[in-house]
Amino acid sequence: MSEVKTKAELAGSAAVILNQLTTEQKNEALLIVAEALIAGASAIIEANQEDLERGRKNGTPESLLDRLALDNGRIAGIAEGLRQIVHLPDPVGETLETLERPNGLHIIKKRVPLGVIGIIYEARPNVTVDAVGLCLKTGNSVVLRGGSAALSSNRKIVELIHLALSGTSIPPEAVQLIEDADRSSVDEMLKLNGYLDVVIPRGGSSLIQNVVQNATVPVIETGAGICHTYLDATADPQMSKEISLNAKVQRPSVCNSMETLLVHESFASVYLSELAEAFKEAKVELRGCPLTLQLVPWAKAATEQDYATEYNDYILNVKVVPHLDDALAHIAKFGTKHSECIVTDNDENAVRFLNEVDAAAVYHNASTRFTDGFEFGFGAEIGISTQKLHARGPMGLPALTSSKYIIHGSGQIRQ
Repeated sequence: MSEVKTKAELAGSAAVILNQLTTEQKNEALLIVAEALIAGASAIIEANQEDLERGRKNGTPESLLDRLALDNGRIAGIAEGLRQIVHLPDPVGETLETLERPNGLHIIKKRVPLGVIGIIYEARPNVTVDAVGLCLKTGNSVVLRGGSAALSSNRKIVELIHLALSGTSIPPEAVQLIEDADRSSVDEMLKLNGYLDVVIPRGGSSLIQNVVQNATVPVIETGAGICHTYLDATADPQMSKEISLNAKVQRPSVCNSMETLLVHESFASVYLSELAEAFKEAKVELRGCPLTLQLVPWAKAATEQDYATEYNDYILNVKVVPHLDDALAHIAKFGTKHSECIVTDNDENAVRFLNEVDAAAVYHNASTRFTDGFEFGFGAEIGISTQKLHARGPMGLPALTSSKYIIHGSGQIRQ
């Protein structure tokens, strides 16, 4: 039996035990895991250095190395995410609906775990812990298949998690890491019906599309982030500058960072040149439309392909538009239904933008960088769903549950 099937089978057996645990038992285990990660931080960082050195030798861009890198501060943040999950309500067992039928049947709809969740993701070892915390809290086993670039980090993290769980009510087998770096292990997971109840991809567009197009196991699709910020004619100049810079520069390697800045022509004529200089100081390469190039001569010309690209880097498209309608049309064409922002003092335009833009998260006068489970108060997230079925936006605990109907009768039979 292959590694993938063997580990999925172990996870399935553990899921049966998980389903019987109380919230208190699950919370106690997660707190022990959080402490184990803090205590093992030096070992995790040492393993992470192996991944970083390998990445540098392979020419991995610095922005992607940033997503991979771990230090004491980031590990402390990851552990704090687990503690936040502990303090969140456990959705499992929650009564969603009750029905009393004329024939006397009493019907209760309750939340239940999904079962065994497969997570396929790239070189972000923090996802390993986020996924484990969210899955275990909701009574799900998890089969992890991270990117080969983070294999050393993920091995050490899962090793520490297994040691921590061995002294708790949660069986260590509930957390499985696929170590086979060959793509065939991903392909096998996608068709592991009967072992995995759902697969969640987390990463770039090519990874997500491969999963969506080839899986026979049900998929919760997380999306690539081609996010836009639109500076309307009445936007406050200082607020526009702060939001735009934060959306692009604060952490450009993540999916909720801005890739295209849309600017109303009247705002651009007064403020774009100054704003462009701020991006230049932040070492951001600008690629612009013809009107942008007139106002910012040092910018490069943007192509249609640029507008359709998720850079995850210090590169930003800039497009000057004559009206809100043009901004909405551009977002409809190039957006990935992730996160979109309007900066404006015009309430009518704000309402139009918020209502008409089709995205999981739509902002008025705030950076798109807030589309994040931690920032939304979920403790962590399993991913940001850009689909409309089952879950949308940052996926916290409720998104990792399904439901079942429990029916009480007194001898009723159907006529």
